[in-house]
Amino acid sequence: MTEFSSHHEHRFPDMQTLAAALAGEIRVDLAEALASRDIASLVVSGGTTPAPFFAQLSREAVDWSKIWIGLTDERWVDAVDAQSNERLVRDVLLQARAAQAHFVGLKNPAATPESGVDWAWRAMKRLPRPYDVVVLGMGQDGHFASLVPNSLGLLRALDTSVAPACVAMHSLAVPHPRVSQNLSALLDARRIVLMISGAAKWSVYQRAKQSGAATELPIRAVINQTQTPVDVFWAP
Repeated sequence: MTEFSSHHEHRFPDMQTLAAALAGEIRVDLAEALASRDIASLVVSGGTTPAPFFAQLSREAVDWSKIWIGLTDERWVDAVDAQSNERLVRDVLLQARAAQAHFVGLKNPAATPESGVDWAWRAMKRLPRPYDVVVLGMGQDGHFASLVPNSLGLLRALDTSVAPACVAMHSLAVPHPRVSQNLSALLDARRIVLMISGAAKWSVYQRAKQSGAATELPIRAVINQTQTPVDVFWAP
């Protein structure tokens, strides 16, 4: 596999400009995937940052009927809960033209993430791999997906010698138990986009570019790896 020595940074004056630019780029990525394989996959994160991007992307002209969309992670709450990443995707991304896309959620009827992770991973296997694009967010603590600093099971979730899978994650620093794809799963992609906003997160990102423990700032494991190209999109 080709190795990449660095990642690329793209800075924008505001989130609307970022959203429009990123939506256009991902439309091209998906169109190129469809041209070569007649199927494409997109994996996205939840939270508040991606909503303008989701709204813009939903209107992009691409054959959404051949595109599969999945989640990087999910809170172990019902899909109709306000905290659900699935709800955000359904309410904002799976609209307009993108309403034709195929969506695979991570939450299932299992009582706990531990009892539901195998089920969740079987569901994610419906997406063609490697993923064409993975869009990650980052918290002010340096977490991505649901891989939170010093949380139980974090070391194994970041271990790229472990097979791609979904993992149960628990941390006192965030509400709700969660299910997340591990780092091996998320790096099995043609491209990763890290979308961040605000001065505080930009400062965290700058710290993460320096050497240090990924358990302190898990995003280090993404931006300092050489397996998958990473593009960082930032706006104030």
